[in-house]
Amino acid sequence: MVLKLKDLDESQAPLLDHLIELRGRLMKCVLALAVTFAISFYFVDDIFGFLIRPLTDAFPPGEGRLIYTRLYEAFFVDIKVALFSAFFLSFPIISNQLWAFVAPGLYAREKKAFLPFLIATPVLFTAGAALAYYMVMPTAFHFFLGFQGSRGGLSVEALPGTADYLTLVMQFILAFGISFLLPVLLLLLNRAGIVSRAQLAGARRYVIVAIFIVAAVATPPDVVSQLMLAIPLILLFEGSMLVMRFTEGRDAKEQAAEESGTAVAVMEKPAE
Repeated sequence: MVLKLKDLDESQAPLLDHLIELRGRLMKCVLALAVTFAISFYFVDDIFGFLIRPLTDAFPPGEGRLIYTRLYEAFFVDIKVALFSAFFLSFPIISNQLWAFVAPGLYAREKKAFLPFLIATPVLFTAGAALAYYMVMPTAFHFFLGFQGSRGGLSVEALPGTADYLTLVMQFILAFGISFLLPVLLLLLNRAGIVSRAQLAGARRYVIVAIFIVAAVATPPDVVSQLMLAIPLILLFEGSMLVMRFTEGRDAKEQAAEESGTAVAVMEKPAE
């Protein structure tokens, strides 16, 4: 059977519509990022002042300072700070556009199952970033600055570079924020049927070892920062296991109820 040209055109029409819609939503995401970047660059001094607060508090009063050794370094640091801030400010708009593009292709049950993960993602990321900013970074900076003093008759003074400090702060915030998304990843894999609670429970010791490896790679090489990332991740892993236990039990009850209802309907069906 030969497919007519008209049928080909009609089959390609939905794809073109989706591509046009995707282009429009991507343009909105880029526009949101550009607008928030402009706003962030206008307030870049205030934003960077907020980011350096943990280091300022770690120094003795009036002694802390940041330096830069390349003439263009401070400018590019401001660009990075504005982009970093713009990503967080525009994330609600970007995620909303992605959801609006994907949601029409999902069934009502799939939307109901996926929506909690969409809500939990920014909440968990913010919790991880807040832990890094308010607890881990001040502790780590106090530890690093403790090596200042006099050695061999010479003064040892910490003079952190502006770009190096921003890289360290971004490493802390992103490492803790992304790592705190572990429950979202595990629960999505569980809902998709890829992993079960029993499998994760059997691999618990390997998961804990992997968590410590990730903490060692994602944080600076001090034990305190590694433990402050590894311990919350272990707690989040155990919390995910509890949630899986509840959801798997609920799903089993719903499936049993559906099967019993189907069996009753078949028994009550009148014989022809």
